[in-house]
Amino acid sequence: MKIPAYPHPVIAREGWGILIGAVLVALLVSAWSPWVSIPFWIFALFALQFFRDPAREAPDGDGLVLCPADGRIVCVEDAVDPYAGGRPALKISVFMNVFNVHSNRAPVDGAVQSIEYFPGKFFNAALDKASLENERNAMVLQTPDGQTVTAVQVAGLVAKRILCHAQAGQSLYAGQRYGFIRFGSRVDVYLPPGTRPRVAIGDKVKATSTVLAELPVPARDDESAA
Repeated sequence: MKIPAYPHPVIAREGWGILIGAVLVALLVSAWSPWVSIPFWIFALFALQFFRDPAREAPDGDGLVLCPADGRIVCVEDAVDPYAGGRPALKISVFMNVFNVHSNRAPVDGAVQSIEYFPGKFFNAALDKASLENERNAMVLQTPDGQTVTAVQVAGLVAKRILCHAQAGQSLYAGQRYGFIRFGSRVDVYLPPGTRPRVAIGDKVKATSTVLAELPVPARDDESAA
């Protein structure tokens, strides 16, 4: 399935100020000393690659959970979802290093039930304890067939700014850009019991284009009655 026209520039708006500032400083220093300006140009190039935000096309299929971020899978395990009433869940976590795209995408079609921010620490985001101890922002979604999916943006060792542009009551489509985390970080996804994972620890993944898992098929009314 093709997602709607991508409504964002190739370079994320969240980085425009940093990138423009870096280039201006590099130009000013270049006018004084080209050699001294080299580190400033290197930083400008780093900012350019860090804030890139390419359009992605989602794969076809029903019940697919799309990857919310670029990076590497660091967790696939049974857990409880602390943001949706402590219900049992399958947890899949994606770790982003500073060279990954840091734009975050909705994993499923759904209505935003709640968004909650939690202040916290800044442990290495690859560590399991980062999920519940680091600064984070949790978004609980309800799919059109009534299943609950939670996406949690988690700050990392050097991440100091979590940005979430979604709002409670808003409807998101799978693959829709909804946030950004500045510098190395992590996204946790909590999925309903019975979800079948399509990734394993260590896999490299890409936002929207990689399928994380397949949601269970909800029981029909006649089946539940039987």
